[in-house]
Amino acid sequence: MRALIWGAGAIGGTLGACLARAGHDITLVDVVEDHVREIDRSGLRITGPIAEFTTRVPAFTPEAVDGQWDTVILATKAHHTEAAAEALRPHVGGNGCVVSAQNGLNEIAIARVVGAERTVGSFVNFGADYLEPGVIHYGGRGAVVIGEIDGRVTSRVEAIRAAWCDFDERAITTPNIWGFLWGKEAYGAMLFATALTNESIADALANPAHRGLYIGLAREINTVARACGVTPEAFDGFDPSAYDPYAPPGAAERSLDALVAHNRRSAKTHSGIWRDLAVRKRPTEVDAQLGIVVTLAREVKVPTPLTERLVQLVHDVERGVRPQSVETLELIEVRVGTHHSNAAALE
Repeated sequence: MRALIWGAGAIGGTLGACLARAGHDITLVDVVEDHVREIDRSGLRITGPIAEFTTRVPAFTPEAVDGQWDTVILATKAHHTEAAAEALRPHVGGNGCVVSAQNGLNEIAIARVVGAERTVGSFVNFGADYLEPGVIHYGGRGAVVIGEIDGRVTSRVEAIRAAWCDFDERAITTPNIWGFLWGKEAYGAMLFATALTNESIADALANPAHRGLYIGLAREINTVARACGVTPEAFDGFDPSAYDPYAPPGAAERSLDALVAHNRRSAKTHSGIWRDLAVRKRPTEVDAQLGIVVTLAREVKVPTPLTERLVQLVHDVERGVRPQSVETLELIEVRVGTHHSNAAALE
């Protein structure tokens, strides 16, 4: 594979370093000059329980990179998608494509910039953190899925999957990439909620006092997805069907238990959202990830009071109006009932 990775942080840096180590022709682009300078000087170092290595890989700032690539992997934060897509567009070859390796429904924005026919979706759920210039912590493995946004399984997505198998041999293609992306939206809402506290992902999801809230969030977003004509897909313990109002008794709790187990296996204990709020003190992706769900929900006339309140509270923490605490999490007002004796149903 010859690929340009636009965004060499946690996700793009991990993916790029692993692919480069496997012999692929990878070039990195990042806006953080210190990060680019350190990669050029000492290589990109991957640390953590999954892999420990340093690899040499060309790295540039956006204004310094030159050339075109048939495969451009966009791995910026979701709220930087449109600006990044505009910046990378001159570097996409005539028959090239842009692959979104991000959280959210960013393929919508990318397609507006480069064209739907040149946009490829991907779903990545591995755990990684940017630690400092030139150093990324690869903390846990997760699902890796590639798919065309129109549902076809083409030779180009098969070629991307084949290359990405050198990163994770379990990488797959799918005719339902939107199902995986919407599934991650529902799980992502849970992660945003956990980031309102200082608890680890696993501890937060294991807490019985708040499970009704997490289930309610997943249920809201799954309802929007289905109203938009998408069937959410399962991954890494998250089973969207478990959160349906008429799911079998205990299904949602079993899915949460599986998510707890998945996260306890990872050395990445807290989400990137929590890290943005608590460590890097910068805005999160909440508008780009969950704000778009609220917008789409209004278009299909699905109420999303929990998601809307969650977005507001994340902004409160970003602005320093509220602390990261269990008390902030509990400000998401929800009235919980039970259905068939399983988890929370919104009244």
